[in-house]
Amino acid sequence: MTRAETPKPFAALARPGEPVFQVRGLTKTYGEGEAAVHALEEVDLDCHAGEFVVVLGASGSGKSTLLNLLGGLDSPTHGTLRYRDWDLAGADEAALTQYRRNSVGFVFQFYNLIPSLTARENVALITEIAPDPMSPEEALHLVGLSARLDHFPAQLSGGEQQRVAIARAIAKRPAVLMCDEPTGALDVHTGIVVLEAIEHINRELGTLTLVITHNAVIAEMADRVLTLSDGRIIHERRNARRAAVGSLAW
Repeated sequence: MTRAETPKPFAALARPGEPVFQVRGLTKTYGEGEAAVHALEEVDLDCHAGEFVVVLGASGSGKSTLLNLLGGLDSPTHGTLRYRDWDLAGADEAALTQYRRNSVGFVFQFYNLIPSLTARENVALITEIAPDPMSPEEALHLVGLSARLDHFPAQLSGGEQQRVAIARAIAKRPAVLMCDEPTGALDVHTGIVVLEAIEHINRELGTLTLVITHNAVIAEMADRVLTLSDGRIIHERRNARRAAVGSLAW
């Protein structure tokens, strides 16, 4: 994707089942020669609108590298990476910035909220720059925080802060929601609440949702489960049905 091919804002989500990512031979190598680290090797993958995909693997397996490439936070060494009709593998930084701004919502293990801003104001940081956002109030309502709009992060529990981070991520109406260990810093009860919020967004908005985690229990709530090891997808399965978060055996 060159500067002339910079994508237009994707205000509308893809139709259910429509291809979102098409990945072939995706490889990411850091360094050269004997010092080279092959973080991702020859990965083939298709993802579709409305899917809930869980990516499992030990630390260093390539999970975060895969998410970073799909999310436009990094560029592959070689391989094909297409988002809808756009070639992300060949995109320049300006195009990747617009892609991230318009099409991708990120949720990380740590909430990255601004302490001096309320929940509403933290979400408004995104809605003020997105092309077709929902209101901060609507986004916070979707994650069950309508009663906490004007609370500061210090006045919120860890789970509530993570739900504010989710609201901030989905307020732009992203086509893709990428969650990197979203429950990693939370206890089991709070993690369940957060996962319920992520599941609700996936079903309510039809957003392609990718969750990377080391916790195999979470895989039962997915449509599809990918297992990575040494930078490769070594196993893929499709669940016959998605388990409700509350039914998972923690």
